[in-house]
Amino acid sequence: MADKKTTSYPKEKINILFLENISDVAVRRFKDAGYSNVKKLSGAVSEEELIKEIKNVHLIGIRSKTQLTSKVIAAAEKLQAIGCFCIGTNQVDLKAATKKGVAVYNAPYSNTRSVAELVIGASIILIRKIIDKNKAAHEGVWMKDATGSYELRGKTLGIIGYGNIGSQLSVLAEGLGMKVIFYDTETKLPLGNASDCKSLKELLSKADIVSLHVPELPSTKNLINKTNLKFFKKGSILINYARGEVVELNDLAKFLKDGHLGGAAIDVYPWEPEKNGDTFTTPLQGLSNVLLTPHIGGSTQEAQANIGEDVSAKLFSYLEKGISNGSLTVPALSLPPQEGTHRILHIHNNVPGVLSEINTTLSKHKINILGQYLKTNDEIGYVVLDVDKGLSKNALELLQKVKSTIKVRRLY
Repeated sequence: MADKKTTSYPKEKINILFLENISDVAVRRFKDAGYSNVKKLSGAVSEEELIKEIKNVHLIGIRSKTQLTSKVIAAAEKLQAIGCFCIGTNQVDLKAATKKGVAVYNAPYSNTRSVAELVIGASIILIRKIIDKNKAAHEGVWMKDATGSYELRGKTLGIIGYGNIGSQLSVLAEGLGMKVIFYDTETKLPLGNASDCKSLKELLSKADIVSLHVPELPSTKNLINKTNLKFFKKGSILINYARGEVVELNDLAKFLKDGHLGGAAIDVYPWEPEKNGDTFTTPLQGLSNVLLTPHIGGSTQEAQANIGEDVSAKLFSYLEKGISNGSLTVPALSLPPQEGTHRILHIHNNVPGVLSEINTTLSKHKINILGQYLKTNDEIGYVVLDVDKGLSKNALELLQKVKSTIKVRRLY
């Protein structure tokens, strides 16, 4: 069957580089599929080192620390795809990847449960003031006291950003008897009994616990600052497991010190160390009822395995079938395999007339196109062609000469 076809380029010659200790699930999947040339490094590397490492790499897998800048992508002479084994893609210059025709994939849903569960756990710890009691117990002080300790049941959880994580958190919180309100810049369908707020100020003034789940954008930078912190309920709690730039930490520290906020849990920071063991500082260190964690929201065995499976499956589909569904750079396209054909992938600048030139060129040389899909975005166009087996080599050479071509690859 067509599904059993493999890439015409020998798999053992495809160089794969995994950084930042990506799950062994991904490594095993590639090796089991015949991609034997897999190199795995435990941490992120500098731009200079990465430029050296990536020159002959066909596929690179990263997490959140590795910065794939325009310089790095320009140095990647053979790069076909980037796998971001995480939710975000801020660490990749997507524009540079798009212009070079490099497919970029991520795992936007795979660790949502892990983050949502951790928010619930942090909420219980903070609302019960467990951090201070734990500290006292370790220091040999008995602090059995119910003052300022509450149940989650009946409290109001305010979720800012009602996307994949926010909506799942909403369901978990309702299961614990909480009232859920949310605010999102886009219209979202509430789950369960959750209700939306018309403004950020409305949510902040009503919530006992505020949890952030927004992307890192210019519009979200320092979203929570001294201005908005004034709107929080007295004694309320802030949880940020979203992005480090979303909260102005010096302002937050001030509102915690003066007692306006009753506690905070922070997992992401404007600046984070490169690797485990490095020195880390934040204005929140040493403050009462503040839970600080080292960007571990999605760091569970289940989440990492799910991410490994999800991103690997997308990369396999692209490398072996030309299917680009889920790519953030190459237009999403899926052409069913056809028997008796060879498949060619053509990526070009999105200018008028390219498809016409492709078809005219192949027609002049009597090369029959048995299947063809085209999809474009603002920058590039992506064409998948299935042609007669005996003529695919000639077709490949002709397509390489088409104006505005970025890259051409004979898949099988």
